[in-house]
Amino acid sequence: MKKHLYINGQWESTANYASLYAPYSQQKIAEIPQASQEVVQKAIHAAYKAKEAAANTTAYERAQVLEQLVQLFVQHKEKAARIIALEAGKPLKYALLEIERTIETYKFAAEEAKRLVGEIVPMDAAKNGHNRFGYTLEQPIGVVAAITPFNFPQNLVAHKVGPAIAAGNTIILKPASQTPLSALFLAELMEQTSLPKGAFNVITGGGKLVGDVLVESDQINMITFTGSPAVGMDIRNRAGLKKVTLELGSNAGLLIDKQVNLDEIVSKCVVGAFSNQGQVCISLQRIYVMDTLYDEFLAKFVAQTERLVLGDPLEMTTDISALIHANEELRALDWINEALANGAELATGGKLQNRILLPTILTNVADHLKVSCQEVFAPIVIVNRITSIQEGIEAINQSQYGLQAGIFTNDIQTAFMTSKALEVGGVIINDIPTYRVDQMPYGGVKESGTGKEGIKYAIHEMTETKLIVWNQS
Repeated sequence: MKKHLYINGQWESTANYASLYAPYSQQKIAEIPQASQEVVQKAIHAAYKAKEAAANTTAYERAQVLEQLVQLFVQHKEKAARIIALEAGKPLKYALLEIERTIETYKFAAEEAKRLVGEIVPMDAAKNGHNRFGYTLEQPIGVVAAITPFNFPQNLVAHKVGPAIAAGNTIILKPASQTPLSALFLAELMEQTSLPKGAFNVITGGGKLVGDVLVESDQINMITFTGSPAVGMDIRNRAGLKKVTLELGSNAGLLIDKQVNLDEIVSKCVVGAFSNQGQVCISLQRIYVMDTLYDEFLAKFVAQTERLVLGDPLEMTTDISALIHANEELRALDWINEALANGAELATGGKLQNRILLPTILTNVADHLKVSCQEVFAPIVIVNRITSIQEGIEAINQSQYGLQAGIFTNDIQTAFMTSKALEVGGVIINDIPTYRVDQMPYGGVKESGTGKEGIKYAIHEMTETKLIVWNQS
């Protein structure tokens, strides 16, 4: 089935198409248009031309568009989820949860559209501020180019599209090459809202070609990107004075203190490490357990992991399915074998079964090995023994990444100390670092990126603060 680009409120074909295959079944599911430089420029021009109309919409009108989108997703929840399961290989139970979060994300955006205000500046607090009245306005930044990944093809898109609309911007969306169907389905829904034509555009095609045109265009005011650190840093280096928000890699760590209830913790860790085959930016990748609980934790963790159901992502009973590409399975196996060759021990998994990588737990893993220090993006987790929380903090901080980390502890002083000491953007106490709700600020330090997502915070990234000062003398 041939798909079309969505530009300026119209569906357009292209000269070239690429076949899209389902990760699990390997069946061809669609023909995806490949945008040329000229087509990308056309989308940029459409968004630029619609900039004034979008900026002139009222907060009420922008909220109304987002509420319309919420209702459309509610009506088409199952269809949207099945598209994700088909093109991304995400088990249907998790795809449905993603659509529920997507609905909530657009709902938050609708609410925040009505709260987009500046502030009063106390001019007379300065010696020379007598009889002056100052305030700020939050104005739309203009044209936002959103480049999104495959792992949450609706909700991570919503974290860029929702705030952009709420702020009064226009958007060009470039989805991941493996998950264009979700973005094009979003365009079908967006077409039914009252958003001005040209304010939302979807272009598919080669990441480098499309990305280069977007980054280099002087009509683009902001790039918001979620993906690999290498690509993100290249975008930032070439973006000039454009505003850039980057959500990049992670290898999220968790500390498990002594004297905690393991039965609750283990089930959370299984979800954190293996949901969506570990293809989650804050997937639980490194677990550091206090020596007194280590053996008990590992035994329970392995037992629950081995009960996960492997199979077709379109089946509601499936917990684990295929990775996004076969070459990702081979890479993950290489990393596992590297760890085993360097002294790590295999607690479970470590091989392919019917093209699915078994959920894998490694122990005694050195910090310099890829499964520890790089972003694994596969159903692989390491479990290491520690003799103090400080030792665990140092192990987590040794990473070049710093998105989120977690700790389970019953000691309030340990919790406070750890929350300050961990070099990450977010610390989750008594839960896994994979925890996220969509209104919270979300973003990392070091090579995990710059800027914040979470609707209110993303809107701030997508606006310009203008100061107004009245001299009343």
